[in-house]
Amino acid sequence: MEIEEKNFIFGIRPIIEAIKSGKTIDKLFIQKGLHNDLFAELWKLVRVRRINYKHVPLEKINRLTRKNHQGVFAFISPIDFHNIEDVVPKIFEEGKNPLIIILDRITDVRNFGAIARTCECVGADTILIPEQNSAAVNADAVKTSAGALHKMNICRTWNLRLSIQFLKDSGIQIIACTEKTQSNIYQADFTKPTAIILGSEEDGVSPEYLKMCDLKTKIPLNGKISSLNVSVATGVICYEALRQRN
Repeated sequence: MEIEEKNFIFGIRPIIEAIKSGKTIDKLFIQKGLHNDLFAELWKLVRVRRINYKHVPLEKINRLTRKNHQGVFAFISPIDFHNIEDVVPKIFEEGKNPLIIILDRITDVRNFGAIARTCECVGADTILIPEQNSAAVNADAVKTSAGALHKMNICRTWNLRLSIQFLKDSGIQIIACTEKTQSNIYQADFTKPTAIILGSEEDGVSPEYLKMCDLKTKIPLNGKISSLNVSVATGVICYEALRQRN
């Protein structure tokens, strides 16, 4: 695994100081069963700041570094994340017609970077991702995005369902890009304030989010392969939205 030293930090005290200094922690790995007084200080910060963490076996952290990690290892995000509750009002205040992309369990870093690049090119206002089960926002993602991740707001949420409901309550229609429908993207009206949700390549948009959608729509396919790569699918549906809006 090749990772640049500037993108990670390990050891309890260094991670505590990184958090206190305002660095954005993308993912924090904590050794299972770790308990001591110093870790208790870190754990309190993790809970208060709502940092994305995962309990993992010691072997997982040992694969990331052989140095004295004290059972903790963190990836530092190259970007700062925003709250969707803060971003949406600003979009409306600026007189824009919101176009928001929601990613449900998109875990491949390069797909995420490619999606961000497309979103920036079409003028999407923000990308909304969950804290858990989402691609790491690291140097590879930034590189694949051609720098787009530095040019647009990325919102991250602990509860994607509540964030989707917030968008609905704000007057934004939720459109799912899914094969589980007969309606295609050319029948959808993207001229309204819109959030488009795309799901994992394995099983698509989660059923609980599909139930919340105002419209389900699919990309027509004439070939023998049943689905597109998710970053390609994002490009297709985003450019249909752009075509209608232009």
